[in-house]
Amino acid sequence: MKRSFIKSLSVTQRLTFSFAIVILIGTLLLSMPFTHYQNGPETVYLDHFFNVVSMVCVTGLSVVPVAEVYNGIGQTITMMLMQIGGLGLVTLIAMSTFALKRKMRLSDQTLLQSALNRGDSKDLKHYLFFAYKVTFGLEAIAALVIMTDFIPRFGWKNGIFNSIFLAISAFCNAGFDNLGNSSLKDFVLNPTLNLIVTFLIISGGLGFAVWVDLGLAVKKFFFERPHCYGATFRKLSNQSRLVIQTTTVILVLGTFLSWFLEKDNSKTIANYNLFQQFMVSFFQTVTMRTAGFATISYNDTLAPTNILYMIQMVIGGAPGGTAGGIKVTTAAITFLLFKAELSGQSEVTFRNRIIANKTIKQTMTVLIFFFAVLMTGYILLLSVEPNIAPIPLLFESISAIATVGVSMDLTPQLSTAGRLIIIVLMFVGRVGPITVLISLIQRKEKTIQYATTDILVG
Repeated sequence: MKRSFIKSLSVTQRLTFSFAIVILIGTLLLSMPFTHYQNGPETVYLDHFFNVVSMVCVTGLSVVPVAEVYNGIGQTITMMLMQIGGLGLVTLIAMSTFALKRKMRLSDQTLLQSALNRGDSKDLKHYLFFAYKVTFGLEAIAALVIMTDFIPRFGWKNGIFNSIFLAISAFCNAGFDNLGNSSLKDFVLNPTLNLIVTFLIISGGLGFAVWVDLGLAVKKFFFERPHCYGATFRKLSNQSRLVIQTTTVILVLGTFLSWFLEKDNSKTIANYNLFQQFMVSFFQTVTMRTAGFATISYNDTLAPTNILYMIQMVIGGAPGGTAGGIKVTTAAITFLLFKAELSGQSEVTFRNRIIANKTIKQTMTVLIFFFAVLMTGYILLLSVEPNIAPIPLLFESISAIATVGVSMDLTPQLSTAGRLIIIVLMFVGRVGPITVLISLIQRKEKTIQYATTDILVG
């Protein structure tokens, strides 16, 4: 009965179901007394449910601080939930299947292909193994670097544990920490933490497809003769090039704009030297791409800066990784479509290649559904939270659906209804608006062709 029920689910429904199962199990575990500090703050089931959804959806919003509520066992479970949320339950099961040298059924291969956001099912095993090597390799190296700061600060036991926790959270773009209730504000001028955390956030947000592509390029560069940097990296796929170029533009432009808007704000960066100002500005730009860490208070940042941050949150990271948002590829294709329309081009192109109409339609669908869900959630929040200002609520709504996790210290103030709305936004944002939409409706392919017509717009 159980197996026939699972078989009856579509690929998108099974993906959605896998996240829901992990959330339910995680909530059950973290609501148990043995995962809590005995003298910690009083909590209810909804508090743990909210936190677990945020962990599995790698968001970072929380109604109770991890460091104050959960003990070593609870924090270990938190790390596991963030790792599962970042990689996906489907990929973990597939990894176990491959490790046991068992064959995967065709339906399971299709499910894994969808979970990894792969365009084809070619060589899924090696792709998955490489993705896991990158994940655990970067997390391990980063944890060792963080230990050089944390062990002298917290001692051997807590220093090692806290370093591993932060490394996992940063790579998975989860935004949780176990250092207190002020995120990373105590480390605002710490170069080691700023550098390694931003590196992990960017790495996780690039997407596994880009890492596989980069891995092959590096391998060719070192093991093929003659060594030619330009020729090697020119072979990167257009997907990887679009992700890397768009990410670079967003980071550089975002850092400069953030610095320019805040450089005279004495509540944020005005009292720092130029290097420190750019370091803080760069960190905020990176973390707004769905990480959720904070080294400054967003209640102190100026209104134009918060608008910039909200735009960055909406864009997010790359597909097939640990980031959320509409994705940098969606933003890039939208820009290319706009550029093509202005220049009178009949096709949308990138690097002398035509972007398929199917991709253009998917881009528009993602945009429309993302903003439809966002505005629905925002309007509902406005109606159930009449005593909270509209801008902080919009900031919170975008942070939730883009799985960012930054907040204007608003989350604990939300009512039960408000928290449930944020939970739905986080879940839709992590699973993917299109995945959720398709899992709720039955798609029917139509082969009928109709005559064309023209309609005036604009």
